[in-house]
Amino acid sequence: MKLLFIADPLESFKIYKDTTFAMMREAQRRGHTLAACLPQDLVWQRGSQVSARVRDVALTGDPTDWFAAQPLRSATLASFDAVLMRKDPPFDSEYFYATHLLEQAEREGARVFNKPRALRDHPEKLAIMEFPQFIGPTLVTRDPQDIQRFHAEHQDIILKPLDGMGGMGIFRVGPDGLNLGSITETLNRHGTQSVMVQKFLPEIVDGDKRVLIIGGKPVPFCLARIPQGSEVRGNLAAGGKGVARPLSPRDWEIAEALGPVLHSRGLLLAGVDVIGESVTEINVTSPTCFQEIHQQTGCDVAYLFVDALEEAAAGRS
Repeated sequence: MKLLFIADPLESFKIYKDTTFAMMREAQRRGHTLAACLPQDLVWQRGSQVSARVRDVALTGDPTDWFAAQPLRSATLASFDAVLMRKDPPFDSEYFYATHLLEQAEREGARVFNKPRALRDHPEKLAIMEFPQFIGPTLVTRDPQDIQRFHAEHQDIILKPLDGMGGMGIFRVGPDGLNLGSITETLNRHGTQSVMVQKFLPEIVDGDKRVLIIGGKPVPFCLARIPQGSEVRGNLAAGGKGVARPLSPRDWEIAEALGPVLHSRGLLLAGVDVIGESVTEINVTSPTCFQEIHQQTGCDVAYLFVDALEEAAAGRS
């Protein structure tokens, strides 16, 4: 297959842990050809198909100089067997516009994973609200008084922006309510931006688990991101320690319930975040943790993903 990865600059990859790199490595091992571009390389001109300025790429196996790239060329997205949208968050207006170009490319015959419409329809924090049976007490609002009432009821709460990533902008407010007003003003920008508020889950000490779902099926191991020191955030980007574990019975229950629903909507890959027994986020833009799970358990997640990609690109799922 000819594969196009839409991602952040290859030069920025930390290949010892990067999931997109793991996908590329497994795809090349199977004989598939690789190309890469940035979201800003997408072009749609009147009367023409959606195209991109792409670089054909080969992986070298050298960790210090890991890819060789050909000069930029123009190619329609429909000319590839699969297009993988792997741009990291944030989901800003440019990401939103990119999904519209990708959806047009689909109408022209391109096969895009995850589906552009599914990316738009599943904002990673708000998406959990569709599954109330699997989440803890949660509120989405702009109203400071709503937040004050939620805090009064639950005492120990977490506040986070809806468009954050990697643990950015997450605050914990305890029973004393210290700085709740200031934090609310910071996050809701004086009532102009919605905020997610959740009851604090003390099980975070055991890790914020990333449960991966590929082709609607759970990967049997998760990565628990464990906060270090006095930090409340388990995100790897915030210094959390990643420990791979087998899925718990509750993890299986959640993944087996959500997996078929997400897959039916065009989400070939999703990362469900679970603290204790509660879902806290559903990641769909560029879920990670492939390499950490593989290194610690021997479960080759990239192999499972490329299997599912080959099946989906061939129209068998």
